Amino acid sequence: MANARLDYIWLDGYEVTNIRTKAQIHPDSSYTGSLEETPKWGFDGSSTQQAEGHDSDCILQPVRVYPNPFRQNAYLVLCEVFHRDGRPHETNTRNLIDRETEAEFWFGFEQEYILMTSNGRPVGFPDGGFPEPQGPYYCAVGSHRVEAREMVDEHWDACLAADLGVTGTNAEVMLGQWEFQCFGKGALRAADDLIIARFLLHLISEKYDLIATFDPKPISGDWNGSGMHSNFSYDYLRDVGGKDYVEALCEGFRPFHQDHIDVYGAGNERRLTGSHETASIDEFSFGASNRGASIRIPLYTTTHDWKGYLEDRRPASDADPYLVVDRIMRTVKVAHEEGLKAV
Repeated sequence: MANARLDYIWLDGYEVTNIRTKAQIHPDSSYTGSLEETPKWGFDGSSTQQAEGHDSDCILQPVRVYPNPFRQNAYLVLCEVFHRDGRPHETNTRNLIDRETEAEFWFGFEQEYILMTSNGRPVGFPDGGFPEPQGPYYCAVGSHRVEAREMVDEHWDACLAADLGVTGTNAEVMLGQWEFQCFGKGALRAADDLIIARFLLHLISEKYDLIATFDPKPISGDWNGSGMHSNFSYDYLRDVGGKDYVEALCEGFRPFHQDHIDVYGAGNERRLTGSHETASIDEFSFGASNRGASIRIPLYTTTHDWKGYLEDRRPASDADPYLVVDRIMRTVKVAHEEGLKAV
C-alpha cells in the first residue's frame, strides 16, 4: 500500500477565523490513521496572523483524525496551534474548553450559510434585482424554489463518509441559503466535527465555483440572516430537568448576555435585530417554542417532563464553535446552581 496522504487543518488568527490546510505524505507505509501515529507539523504563522516574520514558526498538534471522503488511503487531520516553545497559541480557542466536564455536554449546531456567485450575489438572485420575497424557499423543492442542491447533497455525502455527526440538512428561508445540522456527544467532538464540515463545504464549493459564506447578513433588507443555533444539554438537564429548574436555568443566563454576544460572531448586530426570527442583540429573553427569543425551550423538552435540551439562538453563522461551547459551559456552571435553588 502506498504511503497515506494527510491533510492538516487548522484555524488562523483573523478576527473571523479562516480554515487553513496543507498536505503531506506520511513517511511510514504502515500508517493506519490513528492519532498516536500522526506527527506534529509546522507552518508559517506570519502568513496567517499568528506570528511575526522574525519568529514565524508555529506548531500543528493533531487532535483528531478523520477519513478523507475523496481519496483512498487519505486522512483529514484536525490540529490545534501551539507556539514553538510548546505554549498554546492565543488563537487556539479549542484549548479553552474544560476537559474535565466537556464529555457530559452534548451539542447540536444548526449551521446556516449562503451560497454566493462570483458577482457577490446569492445564487438564484438576478443581477441588479431580487427574487420574489422570502416565504416559499424554506424546506422547498423545485428549480424555481431552490438553488445548488447538487452541491449541498455532495457536501452531505462527504460529511457522512468522513464520519461526521451530521444529522440533517434543509433549504432555508432565503433563496440560496441552506443549513446542515451537526451533533456530537462531548463538546470537543461536536465542535471538531463542525469545523471539518465547514472545511468540506469550502472544499466542495471550489468545484462549483460558488462561495459558501458564513457572513450573518450579507444581504441587507427584508431577508433572513444566517445563524449557528446551538442546542445543548448535559446530564442533569437530560435526566432530571423540571419546569422550575429549566426556567430558572434560562434566567441564570441573563447576567451573562453580553459575555455571550462578545464571542458569538462578527457582524451579529446586523442579524440580531428582533426581526426575522431573532431576538434583539441588546435584550435577553427566553420562552417555550419561541424562535424570537435568545434561548428557545424546544417542544421536545416541554413535552418530556421538561427534560432534554435548550437552543441558544444567538450565535451567528460565523461564530467559532469552540468559543460558543466554552461560553455556554461556563454559564451553565453558574446557572445550574440557580436552577437547583428553584427546585
